[in-house]
Amino acid sequence: MSVEAAVLVAYLLILVVLAVWSRAETHTLSGYFLAGKKLPFWVVAFSANATGESGWLLLGLTGMGYAVGAQAYWVVVGEIIGVLASWGLISRRLKKLGDETDSITLPDVLAAKFDDRYHAIRGIAVAIILVMVTTYVTAQLVASGKALSGFMGMDYRTGVIVGAIIIIGYTFIGGYKAVAYTDVVQGVLMLLGLILVPAAAIYASDGWSGVTASLNAQDPTLLDMFAVTSTGIAGWVLIASFVGIGLPFMGVPQLLIRYMSARDDGEVVKARIMAVIVMIFFTGGAVTAGIAGRALFPGLEDSETIFPVISSNLFPAIISGLLLVVVLAAIMSTVDSLLLLASSAIVRDTMQKILGSTKSERELSGYGKLVTIAIGIIGIAFAIPQAQFIFWFVLFAWSGLGAAFGPVTLGLLFYRKITRAGVIAGMLGGFLTSVIWVLVFKAQTWDLYEAIPGFAVGLLLTWGVSFLTWEEPTGD
Repeated sequence: MSVEAAVLVAYLLILVVLAVWSRAETHTLSGYFLAGKKLPFWVVAFSANATGESGWLLLGLTGMGYAVGAQAYWVVVGEIIGVLASWGLISRRLKKLGDETDSITLPDVLAAKFDDRYHAIRGIAVAIILVMVTTYVTAQLVASGKALSGFMGMDYRTGVIVGAIIIIGYTFIGGYKAVAYTDVVQGVLMLLGLILVPAAAIYASDGWSGVTASLNAQDPTLLDMFAVTSTGIAGWVLIASFVGIGLPFMGVPQLLIRYMSARDDGEVVKARIMAVIVMIFFTGGAVTAGIAGRALFPGLEDSETIFPVISSNLFPAIISGLLLVVVLAAIMSTVDSLLLLASSAIVRDTMQKILGSTKSERELSGYGKLVTIAIGIIGIAFAIPQAQFIFWFVLFAWSGLGAAFGPVTLGLLFYRKITRAGVIAGMLGGFLTSVIWVLVFKAQTWDLYEAIPGFAVGLLLTWGVSFLTWEEPTGD
């Protein structure tokens, strides 16, 4: 067994232990899908960050830093703004509302305030979640295939299957509690990796001056965050699009339910401080690793392999093995949450709420585990024909979820006159706008990132339709 393989096996044993330890919480829906709402702040913070970033961070964002240089720091700006807005505007209010309505899922919260007798809110929410989660899981399994291939020379298809089996296994056994605590392990590893790898790449380039000298020789625009503005409107739209990547932090359900899983409001307050600090290191480290990697290894055919290339060339086998684990950790920390999100949409929102199943909590949680496996298998099937661009593939799913649920969540928490019709219009409008924008308008609008018009339309419809359909409550 190689050193890299030994490190990977050791890591997997840790995940197995955490999954088995978490099994006791999996026999109720609240336990399987939300860890009984008992998590401390440090678990919530790391779980939220690890879930929000995924293989996109280690492979996609580092690859973007490699491809476009300093302009990728606009993504860092956007993500920090998005995280600050999500924790500042949504976290405490959503936690309070979730507790008051005994909610387990985001559709639970959205439907609780209204007489949604035909389950339109839940039905639309479930459909959006399943479509986007399938896309998202596929992208992450592509990333796992690339990671195992790049680090261990494993065949890509084998890498996809091995990565999926690992993730499905511990999610199936331990549910949300296992997912949350493995997110802590994974988040710490990601943090260490995103400090160590850029530092090593800069050192190997003879310091930051060596990095800048190399990039200046290749293309001086790689060092200028505003270089793209020389193209006029198209350049400014690109910067706005990079910053706009942070918008969906206010809407993606797999992140918002982290707030609901906290033990109490005090834990949420402490978690948001830690989450923002860690996110700065996450995103800044990823872009810097890509930029420094471009200085050391110019001319890569696939820019999204730069993190494995740096790791394999600059570190001894045992450290390289640990960095493989870092990449897999980033992927796993998102896929496990997506599997639970899809499973909860089918079991809690569809079977129990829409179809009115009278099965026991233990039986329903068992169905949840089976659905977790099924969604994972679908993701494998779609991931086998390799997708080349993890960064853009993930952004499509990220924006669709964010535009569908961000505006209506803000409306629910801040607009007293929000109506059932407003929520339905906002979800559909935000989601469909983001999808149609990619398919029809994006090429004609200088590639404006779809979450921006999607979020704008979602907000406009949520508030506008609610204003038009609001009726003052009548007294007895």
